[in-house]
Order: sequence, then structure tokens, then C-alpha cells
Amino acid sequence: MNKAVKIILEILLLCGIVGFTYAIYSSIMQPVNFNKQKEKREAVAIQRLKDIRTLQSAYKSVTGKFVSTVDSLKAFYETGKMSIVMQIGSADDSIAWEHTEKIKKANRKITPEMLLEMYEAGDKNLVFSVVTQIPVKDTLFLHRDDFCIDSLKTIPFSGGEPVEMEAEVRMVSGVPVPLFEARMPYKKLLKGLDNQLRINLDSDRRDQNKYEGLQVGSITAPNNNAGNWE
Repeated sequence: MNKAVKIILEILLLCGIVGFTYAIYSSIMQPVNFNKQKEKREAVAIQRLKDIRTLQSAYKSVTGKFVSTVDSLKAFYETGKMSIVMQIGSADDSIAWEHTEKIKKANRKITPEMLLEMYEAGDKNLVFSVVTQIPVKDTLFLHRDDFCIDSLKTIPFSGGEPVEMEAEVRMVSGVPVPLFEARMPYKKLLKGLDNQLRINLDSDRRDQNKYEGLQVGSITAPNNNAGNWE
């Protein structure tokens, strides 16, 4: 074997070793990278499902039921109103408390709404609470700079696939119970990642009798609107 052939064989052997080492490294890192990306995507999806749950709960507090579309939640957020208890003054302010009690004794029929009118007219020395209506968008997500109502409609990282959502009323122990669920299947949430690893993940979830993705609420069994990540 001449020197040139020997050098070529050594180079080919080295390339083979490098390629084999890289293949082993890739096989090890592939599931690691998949899980890292999965966790990042899940974090975004979970926050979105939590926001849907918050809006659904607020909607139910007003109407007594849930809705089956994110468009309905968006309309509620943008144009709806909620009842809140507004506290005026402090019970620890004895002077304001005595002043308010004198007004109540002088007029037994006075209502919190009438006290509110007096307060707005200039009498700030009052202590009372009153139920009032305020716009939903002035109540929810006020401290969330990252909140976007339009984003709730789609599954993140899916290329625009819609969130799967249902709502209905079921009889539970003879009582009608409003239920809803919102779902983001891994097939759509993990779009673009290793498909075989995603298929394996779905298979593992099915074997454990779990939903193949993220879900909040349930229309088959009341779960206090819990998420399956909790």
C-alpha cells in the first residue's frame, strides 16, 4: 500500500469516525432539544388557555353560561360589562363612618346608589359599598402588557390553527351545570418539530389515558375548569 492510498484511507476512516460520533450526538440531543422546544411552546400555550379560562369565568358570572367560540369571548371583552363591588371610604375612618350613619338614620330609604350620587356631588366624607357596572376591558388583564385579545383565537406556533373549544350544559347529579373546554393538540402546537417524537409523545399520552395536548376545562366531567398541566 503506497503512502497516498494510506493517507486517503486514514482520511476516510477519520471522516467515518466523525460522522458516527455526530450521529450518536444527534440521536442523544434530538429528544433533549425536542423537550426544550416543547416546554417553551407549552408555556405560551398555557398562558393563552389561562386567559381563555379567565374570560370564560367572567362571561359565566354575567350570563350564567359559557361560550363555544373565542370570537364571543372577544366581543364580551371589548363591549361587555361586569358587576363589581366598589368600596368608597374606609371603615377605619370614624368621622366618615359617623357622618354616613347619620345620613342613613335621617333617611331610612337611602340606597348605596343614592350615597354614590352624594359622593360624586362632592360629599367625600362617606363610607359605603355599591355594586356598579364597569367595562370588562377596564377590569381584566390591566397589568398584563403582553395581553392581546386577538391572539387567543389561535394555537401558538401552529401557523394560525384555531383553538378547539366547546361549551354546553350537562346534568350532573340532577343539576344543570355549564361546562366548557378549550384544547390545543400537540399535533398543532408542536408543528415543525420532530414528527416521530411528537407521535411517540401522543402515544404515551394515550397509554396514560390523557389528552394528547393541552386542555383547560372539560365538557365530559366537571373539574372546576382546571388545566391538565395543573
